[in-house]
Amino acid sequence: MSTTKSAPLLTVDQLVVEYPSKKFRAKPFRALTDINITIGRGETLGLVGESGSGKTTLGRAILGLAPVTGGKISFDGKDISHATRKDRRVLSRDLQVVFQDPYTSLNPALEIGDILAEPLGVQGMEAAAAKKRVKELLDQVGLPSDAINRLPREFSGGQRQRVAIARALALSPKLIVCDEPVSALDLSTQARVLDLFLQIQKDTGVSYLFVSHDLDVVRHISHRVAVMYHGEIVEQGPADIVTRDPEHPYTQRLLLASPVPDPDRQEQRRADRHRLLESQRMQHEQAGVLA
Repeated sequence: MSTTKSAPLLTVDQLVVEYPSKKFRAKPFRALTDINITIGRGETLGLVGESGSGKTTLGRAILGLAPVTGGKISFDGKDISHATRKDRRVLSRDLQVVFQDPYTSLNPALEIGDILAEPLGVQGMEAAAAKKRVKELLDQVGLPSDAINRLPREFSGGQRQRVAIARALALSPKLIVCDEPVSALDLSTQARVLDLFLQIQKDTGVSYLFVSHDLDVVRHISHRVAVMYHGEIVEQGPADIVTRDPEHPYTQRLLLASPVPDPDRQEQRRADRHRLLESQRMQHEQAGVLA
């Protein structure tokens, strides 16, 4: 996959995110430490790590849903680190999100047409133009035109995620934060939704921050990959290199933990992962003795 060489669309520079402790006089909990990433126009950065690594917090900070304690987030040349609610409403035209659960992210009481028209109405689009745009969106994500009058519960998980993607595309954004958007889907549906993301990027030039715990998923969709561990980025580089020949031990463990369809290869991966963990354990013990 080729990447753009123009100025980055998104730049995160030495970002720190801390949450106040609930205990009296206790230090704040630091969720992210000195995060540095960039995303180019038309580029996908895959952000991978286990649960609790901080990857979702980074996405939330970019969206204004997590506090920025230090550092800077710049989007399209503007500092959005501490954007006001009014500023965020303007930003929503260019910065959107697709969440993990396609059902809970959609209002179950609204028909699909109303769900897709809502962001258009907020931005002042007239009803006739909004209706035309909704039909375009349904076609873009491969859903039938009669979906406009149906409720979310009438669709499968993959179809609901297509609705969520259509909603994110409604205002023709420049960047979409995708927070584990396929992890709740079965493997065959995952593949179709990932192909949809790729086709939409090819057609529109939209950029993605694609958050996932699965190296195989980010390999399929990303230009570059950043690996998070305990609130820090431990490895970053081209997707084909990071996901096939990683340098950092944590990324190596993630790779070996990914399942493969071949039983013999899977058994070999388990053995390699066990040896890697044992080697790292011994190194830690030796470092403790030397200290």
